[in-house]
Amino acid sequence: MTPMQKAVFLDRDGTVTQEVGYVNHVERLKLLPGAAAAIANLNRAGILAILATNQAGVARGYFPEELVVEVHKRLENLLAAEGAHLDAIYYCPHHPSVGPPPYRQNCQCRKPEPGMLLMAAKKFNLDLNQCFMIGDKITDSLTGQRVGAKGIMVLTGYGRGEYIYQRSEWKEEPDFIAPDLGGAVDWILKQCSKRKGA
Repeated sequence: MTPMQKAVFLDRDGTVTQEVGYVNHVERLKLLPGAAAAIANLNRAGILAILATNQAGVARGYFPEELVVEVHKRLENLLAAEGAHLDAIYYCPHHPSVGPPPYRQNCQCRKPEPGMLLMAAKKFNLDLNQCFMIGDKITDSLTGQRVGAKGIMVLTGYGRGEYIYQRSEWKEEPDFIAPDLGGAVDWILKQCSKRKGA
């Protein structure tokens, strides 16, 4: 029997790349400092790096779905130039109340619904209890926690503002809060080494 794998799920905007609002042109996508190095550390550790991003700009009519694919090709190229790679990319183009069908729907893939994580778990034989979800919004942490993964918030993107101004409204706390993706990955690697030594 194939052993189950572990993965780190990554939000895109504000976590891996700069938060600029809707990325409605490929050239608007820029990596955050240190993001590629953090992902390369996951690659070297043999932990899958999987992007899971809401892209409701499609449903809102801000850009076609084809642009999301182009933007993700640029992301992969930017990461490759710094020696890093993603093992998979999942995105949700839906919105529950805006846009034409099929994009306007209550789907199971729009975070904090865990559909993207569940799809990846099936494809890659993941042990979700050994996985992590990193993002700059509390909804990212909740998405991971819903499936038994650890939820980590980074203070890049919307993170710092959510932490300062909305923390009192959180129903669940993240398992860890990091200054950025590099700090989050460092914490994850320490957790994984502790589990190995247990």
